[in-house]
Amino acid sequence: MSKVIITCAVTGGAHTPSMSPFLPVTPEEIAAQSIEAVEAGAAIVHLHARDPVTGKPTGNPDVFRQFVGRIKQATDAVINISTGGGGPSMPIAERAEAGHALKPEMCSLNMGSLNLVLSEMAQRDREWKHDWEKPFLESTKGLIFRNTYEDIEWILENIGNQGGTRFEFECYDVGHLYTLAYFLERGLVKPPLFVQSVFGLRGGQGAHAEDLMHQKRTADRLFGSDYHWSVLAAGKSQMPLATMSAIVGGNVRVGLEDSLYIGRGELANSNAEQVRKVRRILTEMGMEIATPDDVRERLKLKGSQDVAF
Repeated sequence: MSKVIITCAVTGGAHTPSMSPFLPVTPEEIAAQSIEAVEAGAAIVHLHARDPVTGKPTGNPDVFRQFVGRIKQATDAVINISTGGGGPSMPIAERAEAGHALKPEMCSLNMGSLNLVLSEMAQRDREWKHDWEKPFLESTKGLIFRNTYEDIEWILENIGNQGGTRFEFECYDVGHLYTLAYFLERGLVKPPLFVQSVFGLRGGQGAHAEDLMHQKRTADRLFGSDYHWSVLAAGKSQMPLATMSAIVGGNVRVGLEDSLYIGRGELANSNAEQVRKVRRILTEMGMEIATPDDVRERLKLKGSQDVAF
């Protein structure tokens, strides 16, 4: 069995409101939590950026530069920059500006549009840190998180082909796997693919064990030996589905972007706490954990010496 790749999604975009005091927002917080997560066992850190004053998600590469260089200097982690976290209403060139400018080893890429409904989160009784969060969550009943074939092609050409960046292909439904297969058949993406199946978000696929296995069976049929599979699940499903992924030969993603909790009703005090927990589960089952250099070899990444930060 291959060593298990742990990805840590350190901070979220607009879909991760500041419902926890432990969610990093400022560049200093994002850098510190990323470094701690790598020390805990994460080989890849998946990163969004926030305006340090308003807390709003941003695709501004100047904000990303305030923390990606620190992470690179302090660790050997694979740095993975979001192309979707700046906001669903932004034009694709603006939303993906950081990936284009910084030329990281990896970027995330949603493989389709999504009715991402988060309005239930606005109904909970809590103190909001930023005045934009509750209205944004309430508005998501009418939200389409856009990623058209044209958007996907723009990212593949301008970030992938021109920058040498490879991708974490985020698949929120089975149809997204078929979209990825289409781009593979056209030669616009090259194996090995890193497929991140996403479970448990309203508007996407559910978080049942059968949902997970259906994704894996479909990906196996479409991609054969040309892909490496990973799983992330939202909220309470995070650890159970990560464990199941590893048991059937996959990789795992944890982090405060996907769940703010470490146990029932207990907020995680850092991203590293979640990484340590999933690492402990995996190692107690006899599995080995991949290093960043293992990831670079398996995913055929260009190396940190060829990024633009």
